[in-house]
Amino acid sequence: MVPADRQLSASREWIVVRDRATIITSIILLLLAAVAWVDVIQSSLQTPDMMMTMFMPATLAGAITFIAGWAVMMTAMMLPSALPMIALYGATQRREALTAPRGVPVALFTLVYLTVWAASGVPAYLAHTGLMALSPRMFAYGIAGVLLAAGVFQFSPLKQACLRACRSPLGFLLGHWRAGLPGSLTLGWSHAVYCLGCCWALMLVLVGAGAMGLAWVFLIAAVVAAEKLLPGGEWVARTTGAALLLLGVAVVVRPELVTTLRGHSM
Repeated sequence: MVPADRQLSASREWIVVRDRATIITSIILLLLAAVAWVDVIQSSLQTPDMMMTMFMPATLAGAITFIAGWAVMMTAMMLPSALPMIALYGATQRREALTAPRGVPVALFTLVYLTVWAASGVPAYLAHTGLMALSPRMFAYGIAGVLLAAGVFQFSPLKQACLRACRSPLGFLLGHWRAGLPGSLTLGWSHAVYCLGCCWALMLVLVGAGAMGLAWVFLIAAVVAAEKLLPGGEWVARTTGAALLLLGVAVVVRPELVTTLRGHSM
């Protein structure tokens, strides 16, 4: 006889019906991402951020400003590729007997996911401040190190394991399922950690080599989406890794390329 927990797991393997609630959830999340993209684009068209172009000592005010901008940017970049996972989780909630109002579990899941990405702005800020404190030549080699480390990580087993979790929403939910509102918090945290584990190196490239410039934001957002959503996403990751390795070697050979990468005079 099949155990009850196996029956429960099997019962969750259904095709997601695009009912009204799923469509509304998806539209709301896409609108949130669109608003974040508008803010990112408007910010990039203003006067260049001095924090990104010259050394400034680490301060609480500077950290808050950086992390706030980072949170908006992560919402724009990461939310669209997380939409399949969030929409599927929302569909599961209509199969569960929950006492919470409809939409609350999905809101908690999404909030935790975005909060974890916003919190990643803390190490990003510290890494950027440390890089900007280096002499020009050491700064160039530091950027080369970032590119090379990110390129190597793209081929690592950890990258592939985290990417598989992000590419398989149904498999992730079946393997990490928790019921109730505490389960929403746990699942949102788990998915965010896998996503962060998958993409942290690309975000380090965005901060270091790209100075969070708009072209780099678009490029890395496209790579993240391709890795997670397109067939053969694993090969997208490896191809990106090879490109980063080549770029890192080029910077080692010609440190002046850092100026071109960051889009401003050092």
